[in-house]
Amino acid sequence: MDHEHRDANRRMWDERVPVHVDSRFYDVPGFLNGISHLREFELSELGEVDGRSLLHLQCHFGLDTLSWARRGADVTGLDFSAAAIKAARRIAQEAGLAATFVESDVHQAVQALDRQFDIVYTGLGSICWLPDIRRWAEIVSQLVKPGGCFYMVEFHPFTDVFADDELTIHNHYFDQGVPFVDVNGGTYTDSDVEFEHNTDYTWTHPVSSVLTALAETGLQLELFHEHDYTLFERFSALEHHPADRTYRFPDGHPRLPMMYSIRMRKPGTDTA
Repeated sequence: MDHEHRDANRRMWDERVPVHVDSRFYDVPGFLNGISHLREFELSELGEVDGRSLLHLQCHFGLDTLSWARRGADVTGLDFSAAAIKAARRIAQEAGLAATFVESDVHQAVQALDRQFDIVYTGLGSICWLPDIRRWAEIVSQLVKPGGCFYMVEFHPFTDVFADDELTIHNHYFDQGVPFVDVNGGTYTDSDVEFEHNTDYTWTHPVSSVLTALAETGLQLELFHEHDYTLFERFSALEHHPADRTYRFPDGHPRLPMMYSIRMRKPGTDTA
């Protein structure tokens, strides 16, 4: 990643961490009282994690990471934001959960961690911050033990083609590697908060590019699912379902893919 892009994104994230930690969206008090930040389909698709080593790349301040720890995984979270890692360590201590959090750019993850894991996981809103999906896939594969798996859940890039307020075609699905530059400020948890650092860079990665990049590293596809709901009010027509904290189109509205999940296996047997 270009240093300009990385440094701008890091400044943006560092400044927003305290707002996110205090937000209703993340509900840290609820988490400390036992609420999981994982989706039911994630628990079903990844399966049993008890006693297994799990690495969460681009973990932000670690609520998903720590939710896996509550299910018995030996978790490590990695993020390039010093503020996020500091918050993750504090929340882990308050929750009484064993976890390791490492401050590192994902591109240096292999060197920073110097080990492999039974499970490598990435959560929602991660890969859009990375310009080179093939390089990312190579890093992921290097971090998975032979016989281990990579599991990801991500917002579907198909939604990026639409305007923010209505279902009209507004953007390219294939961006040819050109970053989208956002200078509008605010944040997805609190749109009215004013910040100093408001420029960030993101990239659209078609699902075909993600699957191909991972497969080219030798990882073998076990499942690919698309999901017709999301976790925020991406479109004004979506209805909030508080019971499972999702946003869905009303009955009778055409269904669109808004998230997807992938599980892939690394061939071989761990001899460590």
